[in-house]
Amino acid sequence: MGLLTALGPLAIDMYLPAFPAIVEGLGTTQGDVERTLASYLLGLACAQIFYGPLADRFGRKPPLLLGLAIYTAAAIGCCLSASIEQLSFWRIVQAFGGAAGIVIPRAVIRDNFDTRDASKALSILLLVMGVTPILAPLLGGQVLAFGSWRGIFAIMAAGSGAMLFAVIFTMRETLTPERVVPLRIKTIKDNYLALARHKQFLCYTLAGGMGSAGMFAYISGSPRVFIDVMGVDPRYFGFVFGANAAALIFASQVSARMLSRHSPETLLRTAQITLVLMTLAGVVLSLAGAINLTLLMICLIGFMASQGFVNPNAAALALAKQGHRLGVASAMMGALQMLCGAAAGLAVSAWQAHTALPLTAILAVCATLSWLFGRIALRAA
Repeated sequence: MGLLTALGPLAIDMYLPAFPAIVEGLGTTQGDVERTLASYLLGLACAQIFYGPLADRFGRKPPLLLGLAIYTAAAIGCCLSASIEQLSFWRIVQAFGGAAGIVIPRAVIRDNFDTRDASKALSILLLVMGVTPILAPLLGGQVLAFGSWRGIFAIMAAGSGAMLFAVIFTMRETLTPERVVPLRIKTIKDNYLALARHKQFLCYTLAGGMGSAGMFAYISGSPRVFIDVMGVDPRYFGFVFGANAAALIFASQVSARMLSRHSPETLLRTAQITLVLMTLAGVVLSLAGAINLTLLMICLIGFMASQGFVNPNAAALALAKQGHRLGVASAMMGALQMLCGAAAGLAVSAWQAHTALPLTAILAVCATLSWLFGRIALRAA
């Protein structure tokens, strides 16, 4: 499940060092290339809505196989793109395949664990998933050293193809017959409406979603900030990017161990305060013109470490009372989080400035909204 979830970050992070090469190769602008990332996130948000009901009706395995097949074909399409419009199209198609790798693993975990153990399992899954943002830009940078940006998408296609065969031969079905939900329009509509009215589910989802939106804003804006503003060599971008991903991984594992002594609610409440403080510090330093690579990294590492606590605990708490509709709940959670991420990514790409302020300001807005929704959810609980 961790490797399946890692396909999403692979498609997001691996081509980040190639942004300048894509600009040159397709004769386009940096903003247009950044919008291919926002297109991918938007596609992920829309596609997850469909996988939820399919996973609750046909089981976890068949929709996952469909998603992996789409992802593989779309990665090949990206590799062969001759224009930025074609690349954007295939990125959206790729997202419709990659969405299965987000919805299904969360549902499988909740099929097997209660809330506290699900938080631990999601933290471990975050460990596997978190290694990808470290390795993906490094791998992408090395591909660029020996070939073109098209080789990056060829590797994505090979990886998803391998996972397709792994699912066929090794994954067991975890949806039991008594929990199958009929695939009726009225049932699907009623389930989504019930989730939209479930204050605790919605606010926990948005608490995690706005934190994730900050992460996607960082992912979308970091190539420009690090390479163009801070002067980091593209070959070493992966190391700088990986340091922040390492903070996310380390914190998520600390969170998993602390769950033996503290409740998910306590960890979420504390982490969201740190989330806001670190991002506000980045905004103040940016406005004062005092920010440099070291100070920016401190603020970003603090943000990512806090998110390592927020993400798994908010997700587990949101799904705690949704055992009768886990597929739909996981899908709606993922869709809302990706919509938040797409909006933040578009905001970063639209705010063109030769400073770190666009990134730090959007991170601060996302962190504050995450804190607000978290407080509402905790009070509702």
